[in-house]
Amino acid sequence: MSAVVNSPTADATAAHELAAGDPARTICFGGDGAVTLARFRREVHGVAAGLPDAPAVINLCEDRYRFLVAFCAAAMRGQTTLLPPSRAPAVIDEVLARHPGSYGLGDFAPTAASSRLYALPERLPEHDDAPLAVADDALIAVGFTSGSTGQPRPNPKTWAAFRASTVQNLAALADLFDDPAHPAGTTPLIATVPPQHMYGLEMSVLLPLLGRLAVHRGRPFFPDDVARACADAAAPPLLVTTPVHLHALVESGIRLPALAGIVSATAPLTAGLARAAEVRFGCEVREVFGSTETCVFARRRTATEDAWTPLPGVRLQPQPDGTAVQAPHLPEPVVLADLVEVRGDGRFVLHGRNGDLLEIAGKRASLGDLTRKLLAVPGVEDGVVLQLDEADAAGVRRIAALAVAPGLDAATILRALRETVDPVFLPRPLACVPALPRNETGKLPRAALLALLRS
Repeated sequence: MSAVVNSPTADATAAHELAAGDPARTICFGGDGAVTLARFRREVHGVAAGLPDAPAVINLCEDRYRFLVAFCAAAMRGQTTLLPPSRAPAVIDEVLARHPGSYGLGDFAPTAASSRLYALPERLPEHDDAPLAVADDALIAVGFTSGSTGQPRPNPKTWAAFRASTVQNLAALADLFDDPAHPAGTTPLIATVPPQHMYGLEMSVLLPLLGRLAVHRGRPFFPDDVARACADAAAPPLLVTTPVHLHALVESGIRLPALAGIVSATAPLTAGLARAAEVRFGCEVREVFGSTETCVFARRRTATEDAWTPLPGVRLQPQPDGTAVQAPHLPEPVVLADLVEVRGDGRFVLHGRNGDLLEIAGKRASLGDLTRKLLAVPGVEDGVVLQLDEADAAGVRRIAALAVAPGLDAATILRALRETVDPVFLPRPLACVPALPRNETGKLPRAALLALLRS
């Protein structure tokens, strides 16, 4: 396993490294060269000395290396990093208001009206390269759920919990990039997801901090960006991405250098896309499953498997309203809305979310399955099915859909859906749109979907 972390300790008063390994190892790379762990430590100490006194901070840095520095500098000052569900200014202002004394830290130049926003200096100050030790019970971060059904709910994460979940993630991905001939080598990592998202934080911040991986400092978005980032890597990189970005890469026809593997999350990955990506890029596509509440707790090779394999120590208990997840890094079981079927070998199959289940005229369906059938219509490039808030005269909440399907109209798509969908679940209205309002991780905020339908 490409891990340099020690096993998590049960002693909450103990302290462990924020960034582990040989001081000469590379922790970050990019077009302007590599950064060693020793330099990283010096810059973390330098930035920490200049931070304002505060209980919490929102890390808004776009440059992934500067995010790492600010994240660890805040931890060294005893400050909690807040991870809002969005970086929209209104959301940032709301989180700052809910956490008195907190501030925002980024790569921007603060304006006169932004008294609680600070910018990192262009040239990061350096102090010494002493180890970066933090107590295991330190509250390192608070992730917020999207709040689609109410106010965003905070999910606190201690350093011990992050260390435990990172050990699991390293074990779950190690066979993608471990080279038996070079067991101590550093694997490059490129991520298309922002570090402010829990998946992005786990895979592009905690892995390079605690494992033998070096992360690219950028956040490539378009296929050409990914290709340029791959060209900066000294060895085949691990690509951490989403189904939306992966679909764009496959459809673009772009040639990428050899990859160690591809990791996908944030939205369901279809088996067809996984197979196409494996053929196109000559490596395994591994999907991981988790949430802000739980972090990653399962994995599968979607091209060949429909069932998920829980990570070591994870137990799932199906319940009428969802599934209880027990894991070594969770202080207590977390109940998710996902409905699962646990098989005899311990693996599990997803059957949608509790809130996605539909029952009309005594018949049942799920929004997830209806969306899959919409995407299976030839010519539909992207789409989603959702249930509206308002009900008709019979008290039934209507089903609607948005589809990205150049060359098709709504009537043509509905005719195709009639072949696979019961008439009571046919979406009306169904609107064809140029693009869906996906956020930076590929998810579809309900408010944005409803606004698009209204327009």
